[in-house]
Amino acid sequence: MVKAPPAPIDRRHEEDAPQQGWQFTSSHGLVLLLLLLVVGQGPIRRALSAPVMQSWMTVFLAVVVQALPFLVLGVLLSAALAVFVPPSFFARALPKRPGLAVPVAGVAGAVLPGCECASVPVAGALVRRGVAPSAALAFLLSAPAINPIVLTATAVAFPRNPEMVLGRFVASLLVACAMGWLWQRLGRTDWLRPRARASYEGQSKGAAFWGSVRHDVMHAGGFLVVGAMAAATLKAVAPASWLRTAADNPAVAILALSVLAVLLSICSEADAFVAASLSQFSLTARLAFLVVGPMIDLKLFAMQAGTFGHSFALRFAPATFVLAILVSVVVGAVLL
Repeated sequence: MVKAPPAPIDRRHEEDAPQQGWQFTSSHGLVLLLLLLVVGQGPIRRALSAPVMQSWMTVFLAVVVQALPFLVLGVLLSAALAVFVPPSFFARALPKRPGLAVPVAGVAGAVLPGCECASVPVAGALVRRGVAPSAALAFLLSAPAINPIVLTATAVAFPRNPEMVLGRFVASLLVACAMGWLWQRLGRTDWLRPRARASYEGQSKGAAFWGSVRHDVMHAGGFLVVGAMAAATLKAVAPASWLRTAADNPAVAILALSVLAVLLSICSEADAFVAASLSQFSLTARLAFLVVGPMIDLKLFAMQAGTFGHSFALRFAPATFVLAILVSVVVGAVLL
C-alpha cells in the first residue's frame, strides 16, 4: 500500500499572526513625554520666563478661564435638549407654510442653548421628520448664535459695548432667515440627502446624554484651546505693524477676521472671548467674526457634508459665508 505524501504545511496563519515582541503604546508615550519634561525643565522654565511667553500665557489663560463656564453650561443644556426633547416637538411647533416657518424656526433657535455641534444633528432630524428644509436650515444657522448662553457670553466678553449683543442677534437672525428663504427659492431636493440613522439609536437616555456631553466637551473644548492659542499668538507674537495694517483697513479687517473664524472653528459659547481679545480690530470686524464662525467653519462644513451631503455643503457654505459678511457690514454700520 502506497502512502500518500504528507500535506504541505500552511504557514499563512503564522505570517498573519501578531508579533509578540515589545510594542510602543500610549502609556509608553506618556512616560516618555514626562521624562523629557523632567530632563528639559531648565530650558522650558527659561523659555516660559521670557516676556513674550508670559504675555502669551496671560492671554491664553484669560480666554480659556472666561469661556470655560459658558462652554460647559452650553454643552449640558444642549445634550439635555438633544436627548430628552423629541425632534417632533419642533415639527409640531412650526407653521405649515414654509415661508412663514423660516422666521419662526430662526427665532426658535434661541431654545437650543448649545453650539453648532448640536444644531446640525437636530436640523437633520427635523428634515427627516418632514419639516421644510428651508425652516430646518434657518434653525441650523440661528441656534448657535442667538441662544441665551451665547448672548450672555457676548455681553460678558464686551461689557463696555452692549450693542455687540444686539448686533450679533440681529445679524445672525437676518442671515439665518435669508438663507432659509434663499434655499426655499433656489434649493433642489437632490442636493439635500440627510442621513437616516438616528444619533442615539439603541442607547438609554442616560447613556445618550453623557455620551453627548463627552463628545461635545472634547470637541468644543479642543476648539476652544486652539482658538485661545491662536488669539494669544496674534497678541504676543505677530508684529504689531501687521495687525495695525490689517485693522486700519476696514475691508481687510472684516475679511481677515471672517476667514480667521472659519479656520479657528471655535465653539459659539467661547468665540466672543476670543473676539474681545482682538481689540485692535473694529467692532464691525469682530461682529463679522461672531456671525460667520457659528454658521460656517471647518468643522461645520464637515458636519454639514456628513449630515446633508457634499452637494449641499459645497453650495450652502460659500453662500452663507458671503451673506454673513455682507449682513455684518450693514448691521455694524447701523448699530455699531
